[in-house]
Amino acid sequence: MISPTDLFAPFLNNDQNTDFGKHATYPLKTASDVASCKTPPTCTRMLTRDFIDDSLYNPNYGYFSKQAVIFSPEMDFDFTELRDHLEFMNMLANMYKEIEGEADEVDEVARQVWHTPTELFKPWYGYAIAKYMVSEYKLNLYPHKDLIIYEMGAGNGTLMLNILDYIQKYEPSVYKRTQYNIIEISGKLAERQSERQEVRDVTEQHTCVKIINKSIFDWDIHVPEECFFLGMEVIDNFAHDVIRYDLETLQPYQGLVSIDDKGDYTELYEPVGSDALISRYLATRKMTRYRSPILSRQLLHKVLKLLPVAPNLTSPEFIPTKLFMFLETLKRHFPQHRLILSDFSQLPDAVEGVDGPVVQTRYKGTMVPCSTYMVQPGWFDIFFPTNFELLRDMYLLVCRGARAGNDKTVKVLTHREFCERYGDIERTTTRSGENPMLMYYENMKFLVT
Repeated sequence: MISPTDLFAPFLNNDQNTDFGKHATYPLKTASDVASCKTPPTCTRMLTRDFIDDSLYNPNYGYFSKQAVIFSPEMDFDFTELRDHLEFMNMLANMYKEIEGEADEVDEVARQVWHTPTELFKPWYGYAIAKYMVSEYKLNLYPHKDLIIYEMGAGNGTLMLNILDYIQKYEPSVYKRTQYNIIEISGKLAERQSERQEVRDVTEQHTCVKIINKSIFDWDIHVPEECFFLGMEVIDNFAHDVIRYDLETLQPYQGLVSIDDKGDYTELYEPVGSDALISRYLATRKMTRYRSPILSRQLLHKVLKLLPVAPNLTSPEFIPTKLFMFLETLKRHFPQHRLILSDFSQLPDAVEGVDGPVVQTRYKGTMVPCSTYMVQPGWFDIFFPTNFELLRDMYLLVCRGARAGNDKTVKVLTHREFCERYGDIERTTTRSGENPMLMYYENMKFLVT
């Protein structure tokens, strides 16, 4: 736990004299129930995923409804002219200082600035994804069916522009049959994506783009056509639930966040069973034969039970229930999809627990990490690593009705493997022979189906 300061005191609850009877009387609410609230709710209990979802996506005070900034250099880098990756890092650092300086002039607790491989390595990273999709499309669907693409969480719209620019330039016959659909929960980012098109010369605008301002979790349109579905650097912000296991019986308990009348947070646990999504996730995961690392620590659990003041629950495990819901949405509404996901497979400075998140904010130019996800909604980014091998097995069960190993078209690739296979590596190689697009983001992986 970081030390409370005047800034963080309202965000962190260090009170040990908790009245659990009082918390039990609070109503249980979902993120949807409080979406219309202008300020974070009080005297309320929420499942962990609903608390995190509300913190990130509430339209009035959520992190992504505030002015989170995606770092996007105005000019593309000419890597072949750079000395080495250190020169590239210095250029990035100087650009970051300028952007953060502008942000600090707006707020003391400033807008978050974050970067993605799509932005740093444009257009070459987007070209690599386009090349993969076009090669698969021409192998299986061309020329009888259209190339239909859905992208969720398109950020600034950079990936969309790079993909369509590539297809238009190098595959003009495919471009004529291309449809590009963006599913974007953020109204501000949806506007930004439209503006990226409008500022271009009319001859460079892509008329095949449709922007749908909607959450993928509210999706209710059936898409029977074969299509590609993109999610690049999106699923790390999908809310998770937290579970702990009884040290005696190993029965799972699900976490809730209780918010009292002062806005302080208390973490509570109850037996799994009342929430259908958590139960479905655990039942499906059991079919993959995955075993939680926590359940493998039997010797540690025996030692813990011998302590004078022994805990009755294990350390926490964060489970990707919203990601599981996304797989169910794909199965139900996009039955003929081909999926391309990329995100973090591991993260430093994470909250304690299996697949724990990184929780951080920026204060006066310094990134401040936190040791708990129970922080003031709107001020903190909360993002999770993904176990891509487990995700592959869950995907096979949910979307393909197959067990692990029974479908070789569902693959996990490292960031480097994907870029080496489909990227124009020479264009991102510096004079020293170093290649930042291959060197950076080593903690990211792809799932392609």
